[in-house]
Amino acid sequence: YAHDIFMAAVSLPLSLWLRMGPSIETVPTDFILQSTALFAVIAAAVFLPMGLYKGIWRYASMNDLIQITKAVTLAVLFFSLILFLVSRGQFLPRSLPVINWFVLMALLGGPRFIYRLIKDRHFELAADAGSASGIPVLLMGAGDEAETFIRAIRRQPGATYRIVGVLDEKGRRVGRQIRDVPVLGTPDDLDTVVQQLAQHGERPQRLIVTKPGLDPALMRKLLDLAETHGMTMARLPRLTAFQAGLGDEIEVKPIAVEDLLGRPQAVLDRPAMQSLIAGRRVLITGAGGTIGGELARQIAALGPADLALVDSSEFNLYSIDLEIAELAPDITRHAHLADVRNPTAMASIFAELKPELVFHAAALKHVPIVENHVAEGVQTNIAGSRNVADLCREYGTRIMVLISTDKAVNPSSAMGATKRVAESYCQALDRARASDGCRFLTVRFGNVLGSTGSVVPLFKRQLAAGGPVTVTHPDITRYFMTTREAVELVLQASTLGTSKNTAAGGIMVLDMGEPVKILDLAEQMIRLAGKRPYEDIDIEFVGLRSGEKLYEELFHDAESLSPTNNAAIRLATPRVADREVLVRAIDEICAAARDNNNESCRNLLTNLVPEFHSDAPDTSAASA
Repeated sequence: YAHDIFMAAVSLPLSLWLRMGPSIETVPTDFILQSTALFAVIAAAVFLPMGLYKGIWRYASMNDLIQITKAVTLAVLFFSLILFLVSRGQFLPRSLPVINWFVLMALLGGPRFIYRLIKDRHFELAADAGSASGIPVLLMGAGDEAETFIRAIRRQPGATYRIVGVLDEKGRRVGRQIRDVPVLGTPDDLDTVVQQLAQHGERPQRLIVTKPGLDPALMRKLLDLAETHGMTMARLPRLTAFQAGLGDEIEVKPIAVEDLLGRPQAVLDRPAMQSLIAGRRVLITGAGGTIGGELARQIAALGPADLALVDSSEFNLYSIDLEIAELAPDITRHAHLADVRNPTAMASIFAELKPELVFHAAALKHVPIVENHVAEGVQTNIAGSRNVADLCREYGTRIMVLISTDKAVNPSSAMGATKRVAESYCQALDRARASDGCRFLTVRFGNVLGSTGSVVPLFKRQLAAGGPVTVTHPDITRYFMTTREAVELVLQASTLGTSKNTAAGGIMVLDMGEPVKILDLAEQMIRLAGKRPYEDIDIEFVGLRSGEKLYEELFHDAESLSPTNNAAIRLATPRVADREVLVRAIDEICAAARDNNNESCRNLLTNLVPEFHSDAPDTSAASA
């Protein structure tokens, strides 16, 4: 503050001298002193409330320059107005206010930015001195994130990384520089760029992706190129994930599998999702599982009136209840340790909560386990789903959403067949409902990355153990989707299901993109771990397991697909089933399941689902 007032006092006689030169002697000294004092007083009154002293000189920026501009302009205007009213500007040239404005801007802004330059130069020198042994890295992305990363690295004494160049995705900035770091080429030029850097002793050891949301195909290409040159790949956290403060280490994270397999983000109608959930009583079965847990998190964020979490695993229920308590402490929660197979326990929960929305995610999902325990699969996936659906009708639930799987289409496993029966039952109830009755929606999608049944956690464990990585068959493919995206689309499908245009009994099928070859996934995960497939980590083929298919399908040939209001969700028209016949068949198979008669359950499943083939598929065929 004192510095700025002093500079204001200096600026007036300095401006007058710049304007008049030696003829300044013609101006009375008393007038100059009085004018200088007046301008200093006006500056003191203007500068303080203008927020000039909330900033830190070390971080002087464009915002500080804007505030200085406003303050100087007001001070000069007030001074000119007062001087004109008092003396009509006698003795002073008319151009003085303009000259004084530029002089004072320089006197206030100059020291701030010189100070920052000195401090930045100090940190740059410190970083340069300590980074000779830093890891030489190449950045992918010539945008704001790269600039922020470069600036942050240079402020870190003894930084881990030494940035030797930047690649630009579109090539528009090639040949230019970002804070003295050259933009050397595009991803297609990576071979040439690495060779040029190697000739100067700056061969990069790591490729860091700074730009978020790069096309997965480009990410896979970069991974292959990086491996060719012995480089590892990593990605920069989003700017919001940076740690604050000087000297904090910037955490560069490894490339995730999702970065390679992801698809463009689906456009979501979040207001409709909010309208569906907010202020309503919601129940989630299987709330401790992968999908159920993510449903609980996203639904809690949408402000339900009550949230009931149901799971048969004590630990899973405890974990998700504790997490929701921390994420949304203001929401009324009910944690129920119950099995959907127990109609009495479930009826007690429904009677207490009277849920308006039910998301049924509880199921047995592991193909080999259900294949060996068909009766258990029937009791959970069929009897349990029927219990929940019947209670939804009885207690006036508005919408029940059944979480299904692509394995229910032309099933080759008992798990897929039981899920198909659950689909059929909910479809039959939806077609038979009254106009104001409970709406039964089925949402069908493929594998979820990172879930307990996914190959990704298995591959990670095998990599941590040093291999080998096991793949069932060289040609096996699967659809993949992230848990977050799957649940977002489940909620979006739920909003679409309330539309009168949605056909009764229809199945919402999520767009899973292109199927992924599991062998390619295994090779990519090995590369992401900094290893070489078949050299550092071997891949073994162990053969298809019982009930496993080479590829999955998202809809049956008899299910015609129609678009919905969301491009990522399609509606499969229902296959009509006689409800009375279906109920009798379900009664029969549930009775066999209670007797733990696995063989009888398998035979009855074949009758219930004609396309179900219980034998494991032949590995030479592409279909089961």
